[in-house]
Amino acid sequence: MPIRRLWLHILLLALTVLTTSIIGSRMQANFARDLPAFDLENDLGVFLTFWRHPAALLSGLPFSLTLVTILLAHECGHYLACVYYGVDATLPFFIPAPTPIGTMGAFIRIRSAIYSKRILFDIGIAGPIAGFVFLLPALGVGLAFSKVLPGIEHQGSLTFGVPPILWLLEKVIFPGVNPADVYLHPIARAGWVGVFATALNLLPVGQLDGGHVLYAVMGEKHRWISRAFILLLIPGGLFFWSGWLMWAAVLFLFARRHPAIYDLSDIGRGRVRLAVVALAIFLLSFMLSPIGDGSFF
Repeated sequence: MPIRRLWLHILLLALTVLTTSIIGSRMQANFARDLPAFDLENDLGVFLTFWRHPAALLSGLPFSLTLVTILLAHECGHYLACVYYGVDATLPFFIPAPTPIGTMGAFIRIRSAIYSKRILFDIGIAGPIAGFVFLLPALGVGLAFSKVLPGIEHQGSLTFGVPPILWLLEKVIFPGVNPADVYLHPIARAGWVGVFATALNLLPVGQLDGGHVLYAVMGEKHRWISRAFILLLIPGGLFFWSGWLMWAAVLFLFARRHPAIYDLSDIGRGRVRLAVVALAIFLLSFMLSPIGDGSFF
């Protein structure tokens, strides 16, 4: 499988390390001063001023390298599965951006058809499982460096929900402490981003990873489940997080339909068990209100 435009993949990766390090340095400074993790009015201005103190970027590497590693593991899971089955796919493209996390994620582009449900299943599930394997230790290490600061998660212009996997780990590491009082270290914050990205990718809709898994397991029945889930995102957006309205629109317009698969042979019990694992990962990662008023789950 020839690797094309290697320079572009390396450049985008380097720029993403830079933009996430810029955000990470600000995040680390806020953590050290017991300030809220994000203040949109002031923190995003660091993209215009970081060049004045470039050495400060070193303090952003724990967040940056953790997040990039999680994203890279997810996309390499897909890519290596494609290589194994001889499916033509690109190396990961990273997307540097001046966002509160310094990136808009990463993706690979599959350039050839996938004819078998088994191959589709394996490629679809490889990414979320690989990413989850890497984000779990990131959460554990990050929580070990985190601290208790009463009410900190309700402060700042952005507040964050607590996914079930993080809630469980916090109960182990900070027993008896309210999740709103745990100030996540930047490493744990990178793990949080990985959890959120995993939940989004595992939404059981169309061309998302979760949609691939669902199609491989359910066949044509997947379309009704996908449509129902898109509809469920609408009340989710009205009552919990307005971002679900945007996702409902994007998924309905661009990712609702699934490419045709010609080999419809059964995927086997082993893959069905893996689908249950993917469902468990989704349930451990999903939040009704991930960003906004700080409400949990």
